[in-house]
Amino acid sequence: MPGPVPSPVTDPRAAALETMRNAKFPMLATVDPSGQPRVRPVSPVRSDAFVVYVANLRKYGKTAELAANSRCELCYLDGRHDQVRITATAEVLTDPALLNAIWESNPLLRRYLGSVDNPELIIYRLRPERVRFMREWALEYIEVPVG
Repeated sequence: MPGPVPSPVTDPRAAALETMRNAKFPMLATVDPSGQPRVRPVSPVRSDAFVVYVANLRKYGKTAELAANSRCELCYLDGRHDQVRITATAEVLTDPALLNAIWESNPLLRRYLGSVDNPELIIYRLRPERVRFMREWALEYIEVPVG
C-alpha cells in the first residue's frame, strides 16, 4: 500500500526557509574528540537565509568539538515533518557590529549573560556548504541553492 502523497515543491528555497521559521529549534550535530557524533538542540540567535548564528557558552562540549572540527550539520524538523539539513562550517563571530546587533535583538542573551563582552559567550556563524529540503513522505531530498 503506498504512503501519503507529498505536496509538490515548486520553490525549494522558499519551502526550506519556511520550514526553518516553523521549526525554530534545530538539532546541531558535531563530532567529539573520540569520533563520536553528538547531537543537541540549539536556539539560533539570528538567521540570514541559510547562514545561521548560534550562541554558546565556552564551557559547553560543542566549544571544544567545533574548535577541533568546525564541520557540522543543522537539522530542522517542523510540525508537518518537513525537514531542512544544512551542512556547514562553524566559525566564531568576531565582527563587533554584528555581535552588537545580535546582542541587542536577543533579550535572553542580555538577561543571562549581562554583557556582550562576557568571556563565556561565543556566537558561531554557521556558513552553509550544502542545503537540502525534504517534504514529509517524499523520501528524497531536494538540493537547495545555498546563495
